[in-house]
Amino acid sequence: MDVLTPGTLDEALRIKAERPNAVPIEGGTDLMVSLNFDRLRPEALLNLNEVAELKGWSRENGALRLGASLTYAEAMREELAAALPALAEASRTVGSPQIRNRGTIGGNLGTASPAGDSLPPLLVEDAEIELASVRGRRVLPLQEFLVGPKRNALAGDELIAAVWVRPSGARQTFMKVGPRNAMVIAVCSLALAADRERGELRAAFGSAGPVAALVTAPLSEAGSFPERVAEAASPIDDVRGSAGYRRHALRVLTQRAIERCTT
Repeated sequence: MDVLTPGTLDEALRIKAERPNAVPIEGGTDLMVSLNFDRLRPEALLNLNEVAELKGWSRENGALRLGASLTYAEAMREELAAALPALAEASRTVGSPQIRNRGTIGGNLGTASPAGDSLPPLLVEDAEIELASVRGRRVLPLQEFLVGPKRNALAGDELIAAVWVRPSGARQTFMKVGPRNAMVIAVCSLALAADRERGELRAAFGSAGPVAALVTAPLSEAGSFPERVAEAASPIDDVRGSAGYRRHALRVLTQRAIERCTT
């Protein structure tokens, strides 16, 4: 297996164009599991740890640009957490301190797992994904980027460059159900924002359908919103929980999140 280590984003894109089967790696918190269990054996790894253009975050014309290599630990820090509180809450639930220091937002998006913890908070804020290749750049709404379980809209020569978010300022929260409080994949998860300026409730759930999904309703319909969220889900029975339990949990989480964000 080749390990290719570009020093710049342009170099990384050239390599990806020449070797589209090279698998990107930054934190490796998902990928290394697949390698260790021999579920994946790529011809090459594209090591992005030296690409400065993918790191950190910035403010640009009222929007936030989150580099693909932004870690969960960085998302938890005060300034960014104040702008995106649900993302910070979700980041606090991810793995252990070691995982939060290595795992990245871009990696979570690339894996595109229905259980990805960063996805519901980004959905409620209408996040857009910036994709880059030697052909140029394009931006997709997150809902269009997620196309199926562990499937996304990346072309073979593209890399995730950044996430764009224009913070709503709405009160928001993130909740997660699992058999324990840490080091666990969500049985189901929920991010909710109560946007008084738009008069809208926005909820996105994870681990309750083939992709993380967004549900909206007027604030005036808060009473029926938990049932609407549960009905929008399409959960399955698996070793972590039954479909019925997941629907019930989503109703409870939505009700608690509404109370937290509107009282």
